[in-house]
Amino acid sequence: MKIRLLVFICFFLPLFLIGQSRPNIIIIMADDMGWSDIGCYGGEIETPNIDRLADNGLRFTQFYNTGRCCPTRASLLTGTYAHQTGIGHMMNDKGLTGYRGDLGKNVLTIAEVLRPAKYSTYLSGKWHVTPETLPEGSKHNWPNQRGFERFYGTIHGAGSFFDPNSLARNNAHISPMSDPDYQPDQFYYTDAINDHAVRFIKEHQVKNPFFLYVAHTAPHWPMHALPEDIEKYKGRYDDGWEVIRKERYRRQLQMGLVKSNWQLSNRDAVAWKDAKNKEWEIRLMEVYAAMVDRLDQGIGRIISALEKRKMLENTLILFLSDNGGCAEGMGRQNGIRYMDSESEKRKPMKADDLQLDMIPKRTRDGKVVKQGTEVIPGGADTFHGYGQAWANVSNTPFREYKSRVHEGGISTPLVAHWPKGIAPKLKGKFEDQPSHVIDFMATCLDLAKAEYPKKINGEDVVPMQGVSLKPVFGGTSIIREKPLYWEHQGNRAIRMGNWKLVAKGSFGAWELFDVDSDRSELNDLADLYPNRVTEMSQKWEEWAIETHVKPWPWKQKKNKSKGKKKK
Repeated sequence: MKIRLLVFICFFLPLFLIGQSRPNIIIIMADDMGWSDIGCYGGEIETPNIDRLADNGLRFTQFYNTGRCCPTRASLLTGTYAHQTGIGHMMNDKGLTGYRGDLGKNVLTIAEVLRPAKYSTYLSGKWHVTPETLPEGSKHNWPNQRGFERFYGTIHGAGSFFDPNSLARNNAHISPMSDPDYQPDQFYYTDAINDHAVRFIKEHQVKNPFFLYVAHTAPHWPMHALPEDIEKYKGRYDDGWEVIRKERYRRQLQMGLVKSNWQLSNRDAVAWKDAKNKEWEIRLMEVYAAMVDRLDQGIGRIISALEKRKMLENTLILFLSDNGGCAEGMGRQNGIRYMDSESEKRKPMKADDLQLDMIPKRTRDGKVVKQGTEVIPGGADTFHGYGQAWANVSNTPFREYKSRVHEGGISTPLVAHWPKGIAPKLKGKFEDQPSHVIDFMATCLDLAKAEYPKKINGEDVVPMQGVSLKPVFGGTSIIREKPLYWEHQGNRAIRMGNWKLVAKGSFGAWELFDVDSDRSELNDLADLYPNRVTEMSQKWEEWAIETHVKPWPWKQKKNKSKGKKKK
């Protein structure tokens, strides 16, 4: 008997441990959340669960997204640049290879590559890589058809948090009010996303590791939050955006997140003393903070579910945002704007009616949805964004916003937590190596020991564009042979080492910055280094043709560089 036990321990147990040594992988992504919003990046919003992951893991200081929601999702999922997937812009077909608005068949998702490597694959949350969102539409690019075994969430990009449009479970549209599998006391989409992530963890069969993608819509507009969360932030923003922004910058300097020579960029909004409707503006930020807070609460439940199943030690958790803070003026019309011409009539919806509108005309109980500066944000019958001034705060200390490719548009927090895989000496440290969402595919494959195919159904697969972040977890350097590139709506950039060349809009002049000494992008060096501008811009042009950025649908003319101070 003892001999048999010894044989089992020597031969079979090691095989079992090898099978379990590959980590579970969870990617959690916020939507439209700026670089400085969470506590561990200098924010005053209460995010104890994300902060806990940071304190026991790594914080990347120079991690990048693509500057917009759906291109970031396309790049994250496939490890390629968004234009190579056909999603160089949004979900509309512009008749060009890079701008089809639908995830291409010549790219693979992380889920599609990990499933053959015996990973279970789950998605809870926002999809937003296909235009086919209606019940009668094609489901060829829905999650179940792109590698995910289980899916709960929305196919469209944005909508009400109390009644989201295009809500689905696997391949079927559902109404949150008649869903037999999920009936909380009050439906709130952020909770629903996190609750389903927890469910997938609890129901996972441990014989295989899992990949879980948790794609939030918070804190993207509309500013919808639960009353108890809003109440926590009453009075927190009464001093206005200038004070909050300076306080965030001070904390960032104290914690060593930013260098002392990275100046705070100029305020890009009206002075607080001159702001109109101050109470309304304050309320917007209170609701925004409540949305981030609620997201963090759900992450706490995900962590707890992992702990209860003794999975936390060998689970890599990556938390990030899809772009910088959003400066769009959603709902800022003067006067009240009703979402329906028959606004005086109350027409309650049936429990099983599907919500098909991004901006609902009515709430489920028949209240007309309203916009305007006279409408107090937060409830299901409102639909607002928090605006440019608060987005400027979210992106502290950087310039610009979502859809731009200056640092404020493309910089994201990235928190990495993996007790078994990140070297103990790195616990709570900053990681300064530049990285990008294109690196997630290579990282997942590296950790999962999975293979990336060169062909699928006889067709060539677009090669991975990123590199594995695994060396970072051991404290060594990653090897990146190519520059990092960006383009969105004519906004374009290239980063080579510490040099970044960037332009705003297809008519904008190239600007050159040394991001090591001036990551706030305030001192344009283009006139001082014209040869560098020429070299980098030529590389960008070659990349743009190779990856189907060009031909592009944006207007263009010859760019000129002018060295000067930037706001």
